[in-house]
Amino acid sequence: MIQYLEIHVPPDRIHDDTFIRQCIQEKTCQKINQYRIFRRSVDARRKNPCFVLQIEPEAAPATGVSSHEFQLAPVKGHPSTIIVGAGPAGLFAALELIENGVKPIIIEQGADVTQRRKHIAQLLRRGTLNQRSNYCFGEGGAGTFSDGKLYTRATKRGDTRKILRLMVYHGASPDILVDAHPHIGSDKLPTVVQNLRHTIQDCGGEIHFNTEVTGFIIRDGVMTGVRLADRTTLSADAIILATGHSARKIYRTLHGEGVLIEPKPLAVGVRVEHPQSLIDTIQYHQPQRPSQLPPATYRLSCQVGNRGVYSFCMCPGGFIVPTAIAPDEMPINGMSYSKRGGAFANAGIVVEITWEDTAAFHQQAPFSFMAFQRDLEKRAFQMGGGIGQQAPAQQMMDFLENKVSSRLPKSSYRQGISPAPLHELFPPPITHRLQEAFRVFDRKLKGFLSSEALLLAVESRTSAPIRIPRRNDTMMHPQVVGLFPCGEGAGYAGGIVSSAVDGQRAAKYVASWLKSASPQTSAP
Repeated sequence: MIQYLEIHVPPDRIHDDTFIRQCIQEKTCQKINQYRIFRRSVDARRKNPCFVLQIEPEAAPATGVSSHEFQLAPVKGHPSTIIVGAGPAGLFAALELIENGVKPIIIEQGADVTQRRKHIAQLLRRGTLNQRSNYCFGEGGAGTFSDGKLYTRATKRGDTRKILRLMVYHGASPDILVDAHPHIGSDKLPTVVQNLRHTIQDCGGEIHFNTEVTGFIIRDGVMTGVRLADRTTLSADAIILATGHSARKIYRTLHGEGVLIEPKPLAVGVRVEHPQSLIDTIQYHQPQRPSQLPPATYRLSCQVGNRGVYSFCMCPGGFIVPTAIAPDEMPINGMSYSKRGGAFANAGIVVEITWEDTAAFHQQAPFSFMAFQRDLEKRAFQMGGGIGQQAPAQQMMDFLENKVSSRLPKSSYRQGISPAPLHELFPPPITHRLQEAFRVFDRKLKGFLSSEALLLAVESRTSAPIRIPRRNDTMMHPQVVGLFPCGEGAGYAGGIVSSAVDGQRAAKYVASWLKSASPQTSAP
């Protein structure tokens, strides 16, 4: 077993090779010729924050990632699998299929990253929403233009290391292989996504953009293809469903064709914004952040009335952005660029939703949570003034006192904010839990409650409101042969890496199934 050493390095010495060697020699009591940094993190618990390095002595320093690590060979003429969705689950499922000798055919309703960037620019500058190509839909999925955080706890579900190495091979910084909380940034990730696409195409895979799936071909309980919006069809030996958490049309299509889906609880709340300098001061215990330290982050959680309240998708030095898929909705999310150099920090603070919260929508089962989510987004849109993508906002202190803010601090949200009674947006049990959680979080991070803290609504796309069931032993739908739901849209992942891992696993099961004697006659 490899033995790692842990050393603590002051921020101003993090790039000092001589100092790091001295620290290693003090630990090992011998001179070393070389070393490799396996993991890098920040310890801010002390008065003087420092970097914590896990070191492998006498190991060769890390080098680039080679194509020889992956079995990416041509698959033209091989058995094929349709993948619905070009997010992380879909893209990494495609790469895994190629390594297993299967041709992927990706169907994506949105645009490629180049055109998608233009559509997002139109949304930000003019408030013009493209309902099929936006922050949620398009090449790379929701994570491409909303931050690119790669941290995941799903390390036992698949080969997360392989996911990160594939990203480095396709243009991501090698730092993501070392950092405890790896991050690419919305300015860098589109290039990585584009390079992933080129690899898939170079190996003989197909990717069809601006192509909407409107139906599924199911014969005798076997799914054999998809129907498209232009009234054509595509057939394949298997279907991987990797649509993302906002694929409401797909959910309704599946249900309409008799495919079993289930309601899945989610969490909703607000996005909290502070000056980044305030979070730096709170976390690093210093009036000014040392330049070598990254902008400070936080992760908060507590139980209020037997329900979890927690921070979600924390973006240091980031921006708040509109993530609507319809013009009368007001969901928001956070993002940041690779340097995380913005003036504000933002994070979702959300409350777990229960079946009781959705009582008004029970008659819409299995879409109860989805209907609750959409109703909340529509009401937030009206609270924001019902104009463009203007967001409703409230000072955190006023939210605690149930009063509309007379003034609002500056915000990173470019589409404009409007004072609104966010305490009236949610059902009372959710509002109460948010209010109590803010007080708890202030005890954990003194200064979190601040006149500079701003709440924007609504944070509602934390996960899919639907689960598409699958068998544990095959990842195949229990009712439909040949259908493999995966990723965040199927209710089995959350975030870029966990979705990529789930897509990778689905592809392995598909490849194994296709290699069986007669997959079309296999029972689900």
